Amino acid sequence: MIENEKQLIEAISEMREEEAFALAKAMLDRGDDPVRVLELCREAMEIVGKRFERQEYFLPELVLAGEMLENIGAIAKPLIQEKSGGAAKKLGRVLIGTVHGDLHDIGKNIVSFMLDINGFEVKDIGVDVPVATFVQEIREFKPSVVGLSGFLTLAFDSMKETVQAIEAAGLRNRMKIMIGGGQVDEAVRTYTGADAYGSNAVMALTLCRQWLPG
Repeated sequence: MIENEKQLIEAISEMREEEAFALAKAMLDRGDDPVRVLELCREAMEIVGKRFERQEYFLPELVLAGEMLENIGAIAKPLIQEKSGGAAKKLGRVLIGTVHGDLHDIGKNIVSFMLDINGFEVKDIGVDVPVATFVQEIREFKPSVVGLSGFLTLAFDSMKETVQAIEAAGLRNRMKIMIGGGQVDEAVRTYTGADAYGSNAVMALTLCRQWLPG
């Protein structure tokens, strides 16, 4: 990892808002890959999330970190859209939300954003989403892919409950379910009953492209 990338991760994770924005803007202005810049933001947010779990950071730090990412995303998103040439047709519907008991939304927001600019119709239903809300939204939106996000380890049980509720409602065979979050791996995927997991936004996009080819 080159020096300015380390500096950006450190600035975000240490809550140096003005410095983080200036670094990201300088990288984008000189032509660095905007997707890479957002990936660095995600890595910084993993550090923030772990500090939150250890009670070194609290809700104000999470909110500030989210604001930093929003501000950086606001200048990165148009550049990614330019590179992709804009998407004319929608490839399929994806419903995404952070499961109940978890308030982390940075990774989810990056995934939503990447899917959107690559031609998927995305409905983001927010954070701390109850199982019943997922089921209701699936009935109404009729997605082909459902993304369950969660950073905290307690989210794994919520993911499992959500998958089981979708199955109990008779909706499971109509869609693919992917999970994602800071500590999600193959063992967690097996535990929750999801079809696949993505450790970052690019993997989530790859999964959706495999499941919903244009």
